Amino acid sequence: MKAVNIETEIRKDYEKLTRLLIKRQLTITTMESATAGQIASLITDTEGASEVLKGAFITYSNEAKVMQGVPAEILDRYTVYSKETAAAMAQACARAYCADIGIGVTGTMGNVDPANPEASVPGQVYYAICMNGSTESYYVELASQPTRLMYKLAVAKEVYDSLMKLL
Repeated sequence: MKAVNIETEIRKDYEKLTRLLIKRQLTITTMESATAGQIASLITDTEGASEVLKGAFITYSNEAKVMQGVPAEILDRYTVYSKETAAAMAQACARAYCADIGIGVTGTMGNVDPANPEASVPGQVYYAICMNGSTESYYVELASQPTRLMYKLAVAKEVYDSLMKLL
């Protein structure tokens, strides 16, 4: 499938998600690193999203993650690229915004992270979904993508699919 078609489909998926959250009166927030706010952006593409998106954090650096509530011990013990870090991110943003759903995303897109070279492997992404105090963590290995946007959209698709199963 062409990149444009994939992007269109993912945008349609997130419209469905946002409408479902509005219908169920569920609030959501994200703490995104690798996706740099792409998931929050997709949610807000649908009219009425302000009813459900409480806010979002883009925590591209480890320091930013800690500032927003991710315990430094988690990063030190498991590295920034881990299910544990993704879970801590999801829990921290849900707690900060008192949201029903928190999503945490961390990983390496198309190149090695110069700030964490020993821990980053291109294409490895970790994400977690915290719903009403229960957290599910996930790991995916992405195929090489032609652009950074396509990496972000590929992760957004994985998150969407997992979240819809939980809803």
